[in-house]
Amino acid sequence: MAPSHVLRCCQRVLSWIPVFFIAMVVCWSYYAYVVELCIFTIPNVGEQIVYLIVFHLSFFMFVWSYWRTIFTKPVSPSKEFSLPKADKEQYEREERPEAQQEILKRVAKELPVYTRTGTGGIRYCDRCQVIKPDRCHHCSACDTNPWCRCVLCLPSRVNNCVGFSNYKFFILFLAYALLYCLFIASTVLQYFIKFWTLCRRKSSEHCPKNELPDTHAKFHVLFLFFVAAMFCISILSLFSYHLWLVGKNRSTIEAFRAPVFTNGPDKNGFSLGFKKNVTQVFGDQGRLWPLPFFTSLGDGYTFPARLVSADPERATVILETGANAR
Repeated sequence: MAPSHVLRCCQRVLSWIPVFFIAMVVCWSYYAYVVELCIFTIPNVGEQIVYLIVFHLSFFMFVWSYWRTIFTKPVSPSKEFSLPKADKEQYEREERPEAQQEILKRVAKELPVYTRTGTGGIRYCDRCQVIKPDRCHHCSACDTNPWCRCVLCLPSRVNNCVGFSNYKFFILFLAYALLYCLFIASTVLQYFIKFWTLCRRKSSEHCPKNELPDTHAKFHVLFLFFVAAMFCISILSLFSYHLWLVGKNRSTIEAFRAPVFTNGPDKNGFSLGFKKNVTQVFGDQGRLWPLPFFTSLGDGYTFPARLVSADPERATVILETGANAR
């Protein structure tokens, strides 16, 4: 077995460790909230029922969206973006970059490709040996083909590339994770205060007799509040950033480096207005926005833009927003 293959297998195994860690934390939070808090700690039955219903709803939506984020495969470019056999052989024989670009330009004339490299050349992936569709980038971290608007590569969090096919699921995952943590932190707070007070005053002669029982449940409740608050703060910043990206219709790469068109870089080249930008990710059926069903508009490798000025050999193209474009 080649050393590179062994290393790749090790990386693949290690990439699952954060996912297993999150799964363990979520499973523990379920036990701590349902069993230790609701069953063993909360004395009021009505309060138990309300908390359990809302908790299980948020828990289910959180796990569902997280599952879809992890296991939704990235979209790969269609065969039309691959070089024909003759052009591919000629491209590989050529040693001059100028000659290679001429080959790429000839093939790209028939493709819906309007973004360019920083020097104005056709974007080509030597690893996958295809002409890159607009807004697409190869993910070297995952060593796969996460094409089609690879908005954010997060192998350390979800062990999958977040792109066109699962970006909506990722946004919902952040939203429901935030709601999940907020609900836990807000409902646990009063019992956290009571247990904290009990811990500080249990040796006092004036400790109230109606305090909660000093059992092992207090450790779960205390730790549950700290974990929920910590995750809430970290998720809030990431969720806010991605909401801003959705409103601007930018990927994380485009947020740092503006896409380059034939007439130059334009950071708002794919922005269609706030409402249309949101529908590009969540679709045009509002009732399906909160659910982790795929409703994003388009095919993943052609995207509507405000104005795309083609090169002199091609006509000026204006891509309007539509249900059949992304």
